[in-house]
Amino acid sequence: MVSRTRMPSPPRSVRTKFFRHTDRRRPLRLRIGGTLSEFTLAYETYGRLDLARSNAVLVFHAMTGSQHAAGFNPAVPGTGGLWTDEMAEGWWDGFIGPGRALDTRKLFIICANYLGGCYGSTGPTSLNPATGQPYGRDFPPVRIADIVDSQVRLLDHLGIRKLHAVTGASIGGLLSLSLATRYPGRVSRVIPIASGLETTVVQRILNFEQVNAIESDPAFLGGRYLPGHGPTDGLALARRIAHKTFVSPAMLSERAKREIMTGQPPFGWYEMNHPVESYMLHQGRKFVRRFDANSYLRILDAWQWFDLVAEADAADLPSLLARCRHQHFLVFTIDSDVSFHPAEQAKMVSALKQAGVPVTWITVHSDKGHDSFLLEPRFYTPHLRQILLGEPDS
Repeated sequence: MVSRTRMPSPPRSVRTKFFRHTDRRRPLRLRIGGTLSEFTLAYETYGRLDLARSNAVLVFHAMTGSQHAAGFNPAVPGTGGLWTDEMAEGWWDGFIGPGRALDTRKLFIICANYLGGCYGSTGPTSLNPATGQPYGRDFPPVRIADIVDSQVRLLDHLGIRKLHAVTGASIGGLLSLSLATRYPGRVSRVIPIASGLETTVVQRILNFEQVNAIESDPAFLGGRYLPGHGPTDGLALARRIAHKTFVSPAMLSERAKREIMTGQPPFGWYEMNHPVESYMLHQGRKFVRRFDANSYLRILDAWQWFDLVAEADAADLPSLLARCRHQHFLVFTIDSDVSFHPAEQAKMVSALKQAGVPVTWITVHSDKGHDSFLLEPRFYTPHLRQILLGEPDS
């Protein structure tokens, strides 16, 4: 049960905090070898932790998201020029706040930038303490399990032994599953949104195309480009490859109607002849202003190598999920999703039921595709409040 809380401050004007792990006696051991004896996680919190420390909800952001889930934050130290104006509003602001799905009058919400990211957490853009220079391509490969382990260190720092809930959408859902199965005693409710149990073949192909796009750009320089420079054309192409899976075809066509044709792309003879082309070109150009290519590759790599069973050192999926029988899962499907197809949630729900895990499955009917989890809080709020606060589902 959620304990009685102190009155929170509304999550309007917020700032990023920094957890710095410097305990060399407890280095973070990475899944494929090596350690990080020092690392930093950028994170934000909303609401107040109750006296029993029992009302915490950990939110994992999607692939290119940030720790800034709610409120207004115009600047984050250490992010260089990557914290653009579009970052100022929290990416889940419609979900987090007083009276919202994640109600900050009763819950304490935590969201941290991934290890390997570029918004204040240790990653390729961070200074390597051994050299005093940015890690760049020398930042070690990380796995989904490593990202989770780093955030468990953050929970320890905050004195939170057990989460009221963990949630995440897209690859944030993969992280939620990793935490739930690898630390089953540390969470009561698990809410994967538009996610799956594995990396599908289609996702692997799309991710591989994005890797190729970045690494084929001459400005990539094998990952040794200077800060503020780098493979902007390749990164923009990678974003366009991914973006077409975020939005349903109907919504893509609708958004493209508002685009103004810009004539000829800067990379050849082809003359654009449809607004959807101009729209996609704009999405790529906008993205490269706010993200680092090496960070993008590290997160893609973690997704490509994701193996829920192996990373939990389990024998098989049924025995792994059986660890979660004391938890309650709420699984969301978006019926128009082409990034994490509804079949992936069907497979998840079936596996959870076979393992004896309590699970509720909700299908959201939306014309917005994968991005529905960002844009349409009204479809999710009643179900989230029911599992988080025990309110009757309406």
